[in-house]
Amino acid sequence: MFTKQCVVTLDLEGVLAPEIWIAVAEKTGIKDLRLTTRDIPDYDVLMKGRIKILEREGIKLSDIQNVIANLGLLDGARDFMDKLRDEAQVIILSDTFQEFAYPIMKNLGFPTIFCHNLEVENDMIKGYHLRLTDQKTKVVKHLQDLNFKVFASGDSFNDTGMLKQADKGCFFCAPDSIVAQFPQLEATKTYAELLEKFHQFQATL
Repeated sequence: MFTKQCVVTLDLEGVLAPEIWIAVAEKTGIKDLRLTTRDIPDYDVLMKGRIKILEREGIKLSDIQNVIANLGLLDGARDFMDKLRDEAQVIILSDTFQEFAYPIMKNLGFPTIFCHNLEVENDMIKGYHLRLTDQKTKVVKHLQDLNFKVFASGDSFNDTGMLKQADKGCFFCAPDSIVAQFPQLEATKTYAELLEKFHQFQATL
């Protein structure tokens, strides 16, 4: 049971679920769709490149949704989420899209998620709309303005803003090349380690 004014913010892909675009790349055999924010930190450049590939190859939104429906979670993710939600309020902060998220949220027991939206015409993805630029960092800042303490975890470049803004931020299974660029942030490799970091943080509140 949680009794302290603490919120946990987590990235989705790479922390709780496999990377969606890597799964789509494996299904379609299109190598360039394997690129993520770990490879291209500029999200706009990354997404525009993906949309061009989808249009060129005739890949529809429903094709991607079919891949996601069979994606599942990372091993141990649901158990980790259940334990965490018994101790704190949890918000998923993701650069994925509402049109992608439902099957994953269902597998996680429907936690709250803040993400973006796609622009779709006749089942083809034509563009995307960000809820906010640098959404993750801004959400953490606003939670702090509401007098919440925030513990955050993510695995990539697009998580570093929220990790640095949070009262405590930890990488989870991030590549060594990214971890090395942010020595002020601790890194974890397992859910047990991440939960222990949260407990250590919680003990300071």
